[in-house]
Amino acid sequence: MNTLFTILLLLAGIIALLLIIGLFTRKNYFIQREITINASKEKVFNYLKHLKNQDNFNKWVMVEPDMKKEFKGTDGTVGFIYAWNGKKAGEGEQEIKGIEEGKNIDMEIRFVRPFTSIAITSFGIEAVSASQTKVTWSNASKMAYPMNVIVTMLEKMLAKDMDTSLNNLKNILEKQVV
Repeated sequence: MNTLFTILLLLAGIIALLLIIGLFTRKNYFIQREITINASKEKVFNYLKHLKNQDNFNKWVMVEPDMKKEFKGTDGTVGFIYAWNGKKAGEGEQEIKGIEEGKNIDMEIRFVRPFTSIAITSFGIEAVSASQTKVTWSNASKMAYPMNVIVTMLEKMLAKDMDTSLNNLKNILEKQVV
């Protein structure tokens, strides 16, 4: 009986500690990753603005290729929504909120499951030369208390996954024949 009480007391202490840490941990995060792709700015921009192309390079989409997907609107235009629902990938939707032709694509990602949150993400596209393009991908959000205790861990995980996705994008676009 003493062992069970000790285990319960230890668990309560760990939970209390995490709740206290959450009070002093930041709630916002911002991640930005970039890559240079050996392809023209037009080619890169035109590929990225179509959210359905994320099926080919985005690690989070590729984790569950058979998940249920719904599309609303015209892909590559403001207002287009890409919704998903899967066991591994969770549930949510991504909407194109703004497009600055040839330069920037702004999106809002609304997560439903595994937990509710909203992230603002964008792709910045910049010519390095006629045949090289720098893609800058940013992701920002806010984690509510007490979930904010995982912000640092989440940033590291997202940065790694964004790097993987950008490398997939680079491989795809550099292999495509113009």
